[in-house]
Amino acid sequence: MAVIKDTIITADGSCAVTVATPEGTGPWPAVVMYPDAGGPRQTFDDMAARLAALGYVVLVPDIYYRDVGWAPFDMATAFSDESERGRLFGLMRKVTQDVMVADATAFFDYLAARPDVAGDKFGTTGYCMGGRTSFVIAGKLLDRVAAAMSFHGGGLVTDTDDSPHLRADRISAVVYVGAAENDASFTAAQGEILDRALTDAGVEHTVEFYPAAHGFAVPDNVGAYDEAAGQRHWEAMERFGAALK
Repeated sequence: MAVIKDTIITADGSCAVTVATPEGTGPWPAVVMYPDAGGPRQTFDDMAARLAALGYVVLVPDIYYRDVGWAPFDMATAFSDESERGRLFGLMRKVTQDVMVADATAFFDYLAARPDVAGDKFGTTGYCMGGRTSFVIAGKLLDRVAAAMSFHGGGLVTDTDDSPHLRADRISAVVYVGAAENDASFTAAQGEILDRALTDAGVEHTVEFYPAAHGFAVPDNVGAYDEAAGQRHWEAMERFGAALK
């Protein structure tokens, strides 16, 4: 197992990435793992390594790289401290759908150029805002995504013209959405809307709710991480790989 740091040059700067690879020579299918609002940190390096052990090249990007030198968050205070919460939301607002698409294009190009990566379609998975990004990319870069997953992702269904669910008919990937119960950012009613949109579009998909709080799958999410739900999410991740192999 190897976990390295690298840099991808994009139109807007230099994006630091973590890349985890299995043991051996490959080639293997590749997955972009989008972190939650707290951004890239050790817990996502560990999660990337765990996914890589299942037989994938896994890339975790710095989603906030345009803000050069941004200070990492302590997830114990990122939302409870008013100043830190304001800083966090300020960074989140800058990650627009256009930014998501531009960056994903660069990430996919980087992966496609690696000799240890198989195929020209990729997987995406993400947590919290990263779950939304994963789903958005599936609808925007349909020729490059074979499987897309979202865990406790918010904003998948909104009342705006650019709501991600409105592009369901553009998705060619297999989709998995593992939502949190009682999550204001993705409610049961919104889950029904998303499920209907994907069904009507003929997209192979699963939308299901876990009996856990928003943040259940990420180990350093203080007060939200749920061991049973976290394990269930890994089991879903293993099934997800069938669309890539």
